[in-house]
Amino acid sequence: MIKRTALLAMLLLALVSTIAGQQPTASPAAQTAPVAPKTHLKVGQPAPDFTLRDTGGKPVKLSDFKGKKNVVLAFYVLAFTGG
Repeated sequence: MIKRTALLAMLLLALVSTIAGQQPTASPAAQTAPVAPKTHLKVGQPAPDFTLRDTGGKPVKLSDFKGKKNVVLAFYVLAFTGG
């Protein structure tokens, strides 16, 4: 009887732990900057201007490089996100 109760308690604890581990935490979207509207571009079309922060926190616009540097934008699904 004691073994059965102990086994049932361990199974219940495992079930509760599994369910608790599945609960979502704070949404990552709530912690990130607002997302711009989707723009459907074809390969070779100019990208719309946008602003991001450099490693020092200074805002940098894509248009800052126009005529000065070549810029290649490459997007990879889930790259460098840990997802």
